[in-house]
Parts: sequence; C-alpha cells; structure tokens
Amino acid sequence: MAGEDDVGRASAGFEVATGSGPLPAGSGRGREAAVQAAYEGLLQIRRLMNTSDRVPAEWERRRPMRAVALALEAAGISPSATDPQGRRVATGYCVSATEQAGIVRVEWLGPPGSGAAYAAQDELSGCVAVLGRLGWEALEYRGPRGRRYLEVEPASPPLG
Repeated sequence: MAGEDDVGRASAGFEVATGSGPLPAGSGRGREAAVQAAYEGLLQIRRLMNTSDRVPAEWERRRPMRAVALALEAAGISPSATDPQGRRVATGYCVSATEQAGIVRVEWLGPPGSGAAYAAQDELSGCVAVLGRLGWEALEYRGPRGRRYLEVEPASPPLG
C-alpha cells in the first residue's frame, strides 16, 4: 500500500481513497482490482501478525486512516472527493484524523445539494457494519448542526 513505508519514505503504487482529496487515479475494473489486491494484502498481514483476520494488525493500528479507508472501499462503499480548489465533487465516506492517536473520524460528505446529510445515518450504519466485521469499533456522534459522524478505533485484541 503506497504512500509511506514503515520508516516514512515515499513509496509508489496503490493509494487509498480517504475521501478528502481528488478521486484516486484509475477507475473501473483496474481500480477495483487494485483495491481488492491491497485488501487481500491487508488480510494476509493480519493472518501473519495475529491469529485472526478479525482483529486489526499492528500495521493498521499505526495507520488507521489508511486501514479504515481501504476496508470501506473494498466493501464497495464510494469515497467522497474534492476538486483542486477543495470543493466537494463526489458523495461518499471521508476518513480523517482526530486529535486522539489511533482514532479516526468517518463522515458521509457530498457536494452542496447532494443530500449527503440526509443519507448520512443509513450510509454510516453501513460503514459501522463493514468495520465491525473487521474488528473496528465505530461509535456514532452528532457534531455541529446535527451532522452525524463516526469515531473509529481498533477493537482490543482478545485475551488469551
């Protein structure tokens, strides 16, 4: 998974779609194949590092934005996106950092007039279901003007 390696060096290749920037390069089947390959790689990391693929591995715990965004996109949930001027141009999930280490925020955002705020409850419920199956705990909150969002963190590994 591209972006940075474990020591902070830039790496090439697949980039996750967090929903906070432009739509990812590539589209259609090529993008779907890249997402599935990255997701299978994530599950393989889990199997090698943990005893279960239902608990986030240490790699995910250190990069929760990437891991959560990958899980959502692999489940077929569309990311939001912005144009170069920062205007929202696509409706979907948006994963961002919070002030708390290891916890990310997931919102359902779209362009003005898209109805994203009205769809947020149902769409975020779908995100909770996907993330819950993968060992992430997601709690829903309401922010300013009643806007719904999730705070997501890795579930504690099982004892024993």
